Amino acid sequence: MFNPSRDDVRRFFCSTWRKHAEGGVLTPLEATALKWIAVHPEYHLLLADEAGALAAEFTVERGQANPFLHLAMHLALEEQLSIDQPPGIVVAFRQLAARAGDEHGAAHEAMECLGEIVWGAQRGALPADAAAINAAYLECLQRRAGR
Repeated sequence: MFNPSRDDVRRFFCSTWRKHAEGGVLTPLEATALKWIAVHPEYHLLLADEAGALAAEFTVERGQANPFLHLAMHLALEEQLSIDQPPGIVVAFRQLAARAGDEHGAAHEAMECLGEIVWGAQRGALPADAAAINAAYLECLQRRAGR
């Protein structure tokens, strides 16, 4: 999934949930996705209805969070932690988890930082170089860990 479409992402999460429900064998990526799907029971009905999931629109105007974006951000964070990229994220995340009390709460806090950084980068509010973006991301995580 190097450049998946919106529908590819939705199919991936729906397929993972279906394979789990049927007792199928999951790939390592699907197993990681399932970890996060499992802690989001509010998404289970949607994931069980692939046609509905593909047709669904999630708009800010209607006050809706996009469950597929949310799960994809969990996967992105999981990947960052697995390779400590940007360097220092593992330590910052552990500090955040200690303050938050659990990994899921810490993941949501970290995802807020990730969202802020992506938004800032897209709007040109951050320097274009990776080092500055990584530093801003880590600073956000550390700031949240220190609350």
